[in-house]
Amino acid sequence: MKKSFVLCLAFSMFAIAIYAQSDKEKAASTVSKNTIESHIKFLSDDLLEGREAGTRGNKIAASYLANQLRRFGAQPVPGTDSYYQKFDLVKTGAPNFVELSLNGVNYPLQASFKMPAIEQSGEAVFLGYGTENDFKRMTVSGKMVVVLGGNGAGQDPGQMFRSSREKVERAKAMDAKGLLELVQFDEGMWSRLKHYIDARTEVKDAEDALESSEMPHAWVNTKSNDPGFTKDMQLSYNLKSDGQTEAILHTQNVVGIIEGTDPILKKEYVIYSAHYDHVGIGQPNTEGDSIYNGARDNNIGVTAVLSMLENLGKYPTKRSALFILFTAEEKGLLGSQYYAEHPMIPLHKVSYCFNTDGGGYNDTSLATIIGLERTNAEELIIEGAGAFGLKAIGDPAPEQGLFDRSDNVSFAKKGVPAPTYSTGFHSFNDEIMKYYHQADDEADSLDYDYLLKFYQGYVYSGRLIANSSKKLFWKEGDKYEEAGKVLYGIK
Repeated sequence: MKKSFVLCLAFSMFAIAIYAQSDKEKAASTVSKNTIESHIKFLSDDLLEGREAGTRGNKIAASYLANQLRRFGAQPVPGTDSYYQKFDLVKTGAPNFVELSLNGVNYPLQASFKMPAIEQSGEAVFLGYGTENDFKRMTVSGKMVVVLGGNGAGQDPGQMFRSSREKVERAKAMDAKGLLELVQFDEGMWSRLKHYIDARTEVKDAEDALESSEMPHAWVNTKSNDPGFTKDMQLSYNLKSDGQTEAILHTQNVVGIIEGTDPILKKEYVIYSAHYDHVGIGQPNTEGDSIYNGARDNNIGVTAVLSMLENLGKYPTKRSALFILFTAEEKGLLGSQYYAEHPMIPLHKVSYCFNTDGGGYNDTSLATIIGLERTNAEELIIEGAGAFGLKAIGDPAPEQGLFDRSDNVSFAKKGVPAPTYSTGFHSFNDEIMKYYHQADDEADSLDYDYLLKFYQGYVYSGRLIANSSKKLFWKEGDKYEEAGKVLYGIK
């Protein structure tokens, strides 16, 4: 009897001690350098061959993640019997030749395409850089539009990709036949770029995928970015589809939940998310390594979610947790878009999406949060990072459009408050580009002392968000505020 009393007393004291721990102490107690290093090193191993969506390596990564969910007590979403949300992609290989004709003279130019399998010819018009004003100058309906890549000389590929999307939308809105963009890259850069843009991948049977296939669009690498065309010059063109292929890719998001502890707040979910795919096998580097392991992009992000998982498996929060590891981010955010269109938990029950993604870091005193100032959880995130010695800053490069280039935007568009927590960077300098989508992005090149603080800050921030009693929402005037009001029925 006396022994039983002592045991009960000891257990009660232990339970009180656990309960009395602060969120900061709980965050620190479950994040260890050995564990985070083991996650990153496995996911960055050559065995996984760069984890490209639809490949064997991608499926190995998914199996690893599903077993981590199981290991730390996460359950499949009610009504399902699996941690996988499966769907198919259609990958269309690129035609490899475009022939432009000017005043009867042929200009055969090697090209990288994103377009349907077609052969067509007709009238074309050259519109300089294809700005909004350029498109307004003349009628382009039924004509192929030819433009220079980017918005001006000296732009990097990222800037050119963003301007490319704008030009495609302008061309579609004005009923153009298609869009050809003339770019100029050296052979090394062009080889790397072709790895990402010489095929089109879409969700099988998706309506938006069918819409995106309607208009041909190609980047053409020329020896000169100024082929001698003048604005509004009438051209003729021929497009030839040579050797185009099509394949079905089977892939999967990885999803699990941990129920919250508060009888009311547990009906709400906080998403902890990251994409686990990368770009697979590509152009070899100078050492002959052709496997793009993506330690930074995005095994750092995946390990943040796994760190949150381990913590909540031991110390659940008031709100429930929804863990989502996305596939096919590198194909155009397809995994997160698929989930947002086919949510396994109704989106109006999701109060926040705490995404993590990034291409690298160049300042180990920072945590860079894209969208930090856009939601009312800003102070909670600043507190979480600051508790472990990191200064939380907002987007240092708004011109890059990063908020709308990561998986968080798939939820933001639906109205869910959704920033992206990234490793510290203050600019896109050579230290970032040295590893971004490069074969050199290996696990052994990372600073694990810094990552320990980074993960502790992410977990603490996540705990503060999930335990907050206030309604989590966009700041007034944000571009996604109205979508949030619709989603949550806010008047």
